[in-house]
Amino acid sequence: MELDYIENVNGLGENVVRLYNFNKAEAIQFRALLQDTIISKKQKLDLSEVDFIAPRNCNLIFGLFKSDEGIITKDNETFFCVLTLSGFKNMLKLLEPFCNKESRSFQYLYDIDNPTDLLFSPSASAVE
Repeated sequence: MELDYIENVNGLGENVVRLYNFNKAEAIQFRALLQDTIISKKQKLDLSEVDFIAPRNCNLIFGLFKSDEGIITKDNETFFCVLTLSGFKNMLKLLEPFCNKESRSFQYLYDIDNPTDLLFSPSASAVE
């Protein structure tokens, strides 16, 4: 699984932080990490510390927040995905199809009016 940031992905000032290039087994590992670290233990999840995720040009840290804000950053290198507990529980539901079978489709992991989306894509072709 790889992680990267694509700025101004569509010419409209929208950006994407992307988790991509993974198989069903890695999707299951990622979902389990979210469940265990954020939902069960209520701790932050720093993807730079996850051995099966290779960061290319950024890092992503997941954490609980009092409101669903989505991805925020100050420097376009370190990104924070801040959601409520229910926001992360919804994210687990969105990950489910990738854990049930190999897939070539993709999924945005939240629906928030925010300039940066979080894309989950087994292949690298969804946004290039």
